Amino acid sequence: MRELVEKNQKITMVPFDFKNANKGVITEVNPDSFMIELDYDPVGVLKSNYCEFYTTTSNGLLYFDSYAKEINGKTLKIASPAKHKFLQRRRFTRVKYMHELTMTSGEISHKILTLDISAGGMKFKTKENFDIELEYNITLPLSDEISVECTFCPIRIEKGKDGYTLSGEFKYSDNMKKMTLIQYCSKRSLEIANK
Repeated sequence: MRELVEKNQKITMVPFDFKNANKGVITEVNPDSFMIELDYDPVGVLKSNYCEFYTTTSNGLLYFDSYAKEINGKTLKIASPAKHKFLQRRRFTRVKYMHELTMTSGEISHKILTLDISAGGMKFKTKENFDIELEYNITLPLSDEISVECTFCPIRIEKGKDGYTLSGEFKYSDNMKKMTLIQYCSKRSLEIANK
């Protein structure tokens, strides 16, 4: 585990109920465990119950399942995982995401067809002319029960035969929305890999 995580590395912990996702810093690494100091109280985290962990390394986004051996306030001793996976070299996992959605900026409204998303941003096609200097509001449906509202900031636009392809980044009003997208994209990536 020492070659994967190291002291002072930031890490995200997602229990079964991902609404209780938490962030923290690794404070110590041992052969059979590592210690993390969480930013918030570990709500929804129980001893010996598996959680998902995500951290960025020089090899890409690292994902693994593990559990808390000890919980002392915001300090947790986490068992070294039996296995791990690098989701991809990008900072955020990108997955195919095909939806017809509407983006708005004030009175302006555009119909788009999304192509892919990550927690960092998305790519989509449109037949409409876009002002890439504006910021746009969009709601991304992730399941029947869950959707994420965020702000899209265009970065790149390409003109094609049948319209435009745009890509850009997301801004979030709160970190939970970003965590929800990180978990959605990671799970979709694993589902696709295991097909």
